[in-house]
Amino acid sequence: MDSAHFRTVVFGAALVLGLGQTSDAQSTGRRSRPSPPPAARAAQPAAAHTPVLLDETNPFWSKHAPATVTADIETSRGLVTIELIRAWAPVGVDHFYNLARAGYFDDTRFFRVVYGFIAQFGIAKDPAVANLWGAHRIPADSVREHNVRGTIAYAQFKPTDRTTNVFINLRDNLNLDTLGFAPIGRVVQGMDVVDSLYSVYGELPISDPPLGDPKRLYAETNKYLDAKYPKLDRIVKITIRPDSTPAP
Repeated sequence: MDSAHFRTVVFGAALVLGLGQTSDAQSTGRRSRPSPPPAARAAQPAAAHTPVLLDETNPFWSKHAPATVTADIETSRGLVTIELIRAWAPVGVDHFYNLARAGYFDDTRFFRVVYGFIAQFGIAKDPAVANLWGAHRIPADSVREHNVRGTIAYAQFKPTDRTTNVFINLRDNLNLDTLGFAPIGRVVQGMDVVDSLYSVYGELPISDPPLGDPKRLYAETNKYLDAKYPKLDRIVKITIRPDSTPAP
């Protein structure tokens, strides 16, 4: 993963969601942050994963989502039920649906929770899986719904930068509509659970050293987050309900 793409997938929301930063590393005075070399990533302990998660050419990934997908997100704070609506953003919904049914989001962390703003997740527990899909951009969807409280969208610099990082809007963030953030669904039950996610760390997990070390998010994933930010809430498992509405 090159440094520009690394900044995209990790800092996408931070750089675009009204936080006064920029996507240009030179204009901020920051150094680019390359991901660890392949040899370093290979040295990470193997984590349990669904084999299809390491095979992006598998026909599994070409499946379209139902018209409406209902999914239960079991978190460390309680159950959250979401509804993905394919008519809102077909590319984004298909991608999230396939990642979820493959187990990509299971045992992951809400690594960026900004109180009254957004709750972000989407870095797989296995560094090899996180790096593979973190380099897999999906095409843009047009914005057909508003970024109101409870809606879900991908983090991005621009609409063609979406990979696996998604966030839940904790308030109405209508300014994101004009920036190309296309909602893919909404929380239909358990918004109180989302509001209760641990937010004291705020931006620290994606901040620069010494407070944080964002390049380690993809080099070590849960190992880093659990050691440095042990109070982060987690997704235990996402389960797609069988009563999701079939596509016409």
